[in-house]
Amino acid sequence: MPEIVVLPHPEICPDGRTFEGTPGKSLLDNLLDHGIEVEHACEKSCACTTCHVIVREGFPTLAPSTEDEDDLLDRAWGLTPVSRLSCQAIVDAERLVVEIPRYTINQVKEGR
Repeated sequence: MPEIVVLPHPEICPDGRTFEGTPGKSLLDNLLDHGIEVEHACEKSCACTTCHVIVREGFPTLAPSTEDEDDLLDRAWGLTPVSRLSCQAIVDAERLVVEIPRYTINQVKEGR
């Protein structure tokens, strides 16, 4: 089981969190399964950028992004060379360190 480390985010995960992930599941599903409520406005269909994350460690262990994901990432706030849509990044057996960007392009957040 891979260790997933989530760096602190002031609203979503103020203290950060470390947990054992499930290989073969998306990074987003792993985060949601552990109570880390990352936005996902398109319901995991690779149609928005609200689940954008920055993979600070372990990026090469993820399967390469698709052209559709890359096109969407071009619109993500705070894009970096190690950015991924967490709904599309499938967790392998290696440790990941993930940063959730402070902002998204989503103008409205439900439930807040």
